[in-house]
Amino acid sequence: MQSISKAQELLSVFSLGCATLWGTYVDMAYVYLVIGLALLVRGADYLIDGSTSLAKRLGIPSLIIGLTVVALGTSLPEFIINVISALRGATGVAFGNVVGSNIANTLLILGTASLVNPLRIAHSTVWREIPFNLLAALVLLVISNIPPMQETGPSYIAKADGIVLLFCFVVFLFYLYNSAIKYRTNLVDEKLEIELLTPKKTTIYIVVGIIGLYVGGVWAVNGAVSIARSIGAPEFLISATIVAFGTSLPELITSIRAALRGDSDLVVGNIVGSNILNILFVLGITTIITPVVLPKGINTDLLFLIVSSFLFFAFMFVGQKHTLDRWQGFLFLSGYLAYIVLSIFRSL
Repeated sequence: MQSISKAQELLSVFSLGCATLWGTYVDMAYVYLVIGLALLVRGADYLIDGSTSLAKRLGIPSLIIGLTVVALGTSLPEFIINVISALRGATGVAFGNVVGSNIANTLLILGTASLVNPLRIAHSTVWREIPFNLLAALVLLVISNIPPMQETGPSYIAKADGIVLLFCFVVFLFYLYNSAIKYRTNLVDEKLEIELLTPKKTTIYIVVGIIGLYVGGVWAVNGAVSIARSIGAPEFLISATIVAFGTSLPELITSIRAALRGDSDLVVGNIVGSNILNILFVLGITTIITPVVLPKGINTDLLFLIVSSFLFFAFMFVGQKHTLDRWQGFLFLSGYLAYIVLSIFRSL
């Protein structure tokens, strides 16, 4: 027994020493943020796989699964971060996460994908989904500039605004369903590959996914808030840059792979759908939980978002029609770099 106690004591001393050394060279807030983002991404993957398998076993058509579980799954990391941020009152993280992710999706991901291979975009996407993406950004600009009821204090997005966003989200879902029924029913069924897992494996995937999302969300939010406080930067800045980039990495990798295969529809559909869901659904739910306080100078970020969304639509008619060429992708990447640099200088 004494030898066991001695071993436990030595192990405790060794662990404490490692933790001290680790904490000396690495700020644990950054570790929590990185690990949290990784858990969010993997948790979302497991939950999507388990949920789609369960839905298939219940006899739900692939079309409905694609328009609900898979579509919403791409925004799960942003959704979890926003819900946890709202519950903890860190609304700067929540708002920055949505705005920063959408800017990264358009400028960084579409820009990179079009450099790999020019994106040829379907006629229906040019005239339906892409304008809806711009409309969602304009709605966010309008509700962010509605004068608050109180004469003093910060501006915020109220719960009533969240209801408006969720109503627009329901309209978008209704539109997607009708469009899929009329134009793409067979296409969705052919392209959506669902692995039918065993009941035990399905349960494990769903449980592990939920746990990963929760733990990852808590760690990512805690890390972002701690980093912001330690360097004296606004929470919005950390979430709109570091957190947003982290949650956009899976889409970036997926889009590059799809671009290499020449699957432009997958690249554009994933990005545009994620942008719309982030504003209408993710931010809508966030404001229902708690009003979102708006950071100072937020219109600069919103204008970046709107200009990038407008340029995406305008580029469809410049040069090769309905194509995002490499030179346009280079402009998008340059715009993202300019946004990051401007955000950093604004916080100094």
